[in-house]
Amino acid sequence: MTMPAIAPALTQGARRTAWQHDTTKMFTRLKEDIDAIMRRDPAARSRLEVLTCYPGFHAVVFHRFAHACWNAGFHWLGRWISHWARFFTGIEIHPGAKVGRRVFIDHGMGVVVGETAEIGDDCTIYQGVTLGGTSLYKGVKRHPTLGANVVVSAGAKVLGGYTIGDGARIGSNAVVLKPVPPGATAVGIPARIILPDAPSGQQGAKQEFSAYGITPNADDPVSLALKSLIDNAAQQHERLETVMAALDRLGEHLENTPNDRFDASELRKLMK
Repeated sequence: MTMPAIAPALTQGARRTAWQHDTTKMFTRLKEDIDAIMRRDPAARSRLEVLTCYPGFHAVVFHRFAHACWNAGFHWLGRWISHWARFFTGIEIHPGAKVGRRVFIDHGMGVVVGETAEIGDDCTIYQGVTLGGTSLYKGVKRHPTLGANVVVSAGAKVLGGYTIGDGARIGSNAVVLKPVPPGATAVGIPARIILPDAPSGQQGAKQEFSAYGITPNADDPVSLALKSLIDNAAQQHERLETVMAALDRLGEHLENTPNDRFDASELRKLMK
């Protein structure tokens, strides 16, 4: 006769334990998010300021509730929560998107994250960023996946269902249309890849955080190529001048018109 009474008690105790576990997990995540913002934003003066005045933090918290509803099958409710989150924060994150831990959306106004996007742990996203899709087919991977410690700078557009490797940097206003290797930097429209100059064996080393994805020696690779061509043309011109001077000494006088002059310094100024 006691068994029916014990079973509900055990069930109630299990539910209480699960609720306590979920509550502890929620507060742990909140503390992680706040601490991450304190580390990455020098303008953050206190945890209270982050808790009450940071729309990027609020958007991530809203998204956790919306994502839980989405995974539970309550799709309309998830969309409704994300809709109000966009209204209050200016940040639109689809409830189906997967957002990792300690993700910091700095400033955040105009950020759009699509349904099948995935954001890894410790990523930083600045205002005006779009993680968008290029396919109209439902049920496929349409939006990008960001690895851990990725920085996507202001105004960047990452479009397509490919992967941005761990520790990668996306420059301001870049339009990324292809995968980015781990630790690399993508700049330009369309984005071009700049690989790090780290020695072999250090590719997996963790990079220091760089605000707005600014990295040393991050010149546009097309500009570097043009500079090399200008330097090569200048060297060839100097050799021709030497050859003409030698022919002149031998008695072969070749006319050198002003149009034949090559001024590499002016071209170098344009490439700065």
